[in-house]
Amino acid sequence: MPSEEESAEGAEDGRMSHSIELASSGRAKCRGCGVAIGKGELRFGERLENPFANGEMTVWFHLDCAAFKRPESFLETLAGREEALEDRERLESEARLGLEHRRMPRVNGAERATSGRAKCRSCHGVIAKGAWRIPLVFWEEGRFAPSGFIHAGCARAYLDTTDVMSRVRRFSPGLSEGELEELSGELEGMASDASS
Repeated sequence: MPSEEESAEGAEDGRMSHSIELASSGRAKCRGCGVAIGKGELRFGERLENPFANGEMTVWFHLDCAAFKRPESFLETLAGREEALEDRERLESEARLGLEHRRMPRVNGAERATSGRAKCRSCHGVIAKGAWRIPLVFWEEGRFAPSGFIHAGCARAYLDTTDVMSRVRRFSPGLSEGELEELSGELEGMASDASS
């Protein structure tokens, strides 16, 4: 019997297809944020070649996490879905932003640097202890692998946009409103500096 992670409806050509469906249990964890997807919650299932065995596997995401981190396959699947979907317009907009700015799916929240040792992947300078930084991840073999950081102030140069706060809120749920406002102000300051 296939596990929940490996189950999905078959496509006509015998290949499995991506899906948006209700979670049948609360066991599957989202590949985007690592949090369990609640039973009965809508989720996105992406079919991939299994890098560890023959055949395919399904990796599951919360809808927001899929829009933020797997925009191409999420939009493909959303386009084929005729049923009404709450928040569809916002999800499509976030996924399109990820396609327009090819590095956006790498954003994995924001945090204060815990040491002064990490270097920024954009400017290659050291990120000072206590400075805001944006952790990055790369998609490899059906998982996200940590891939360094950028200064919050390097967001425009690295991502070609400073519109990252919805992703920061999603992937750094422990940040307070004050911290989010501070980070947002820093990003807005960079945006206004770039336009002057």
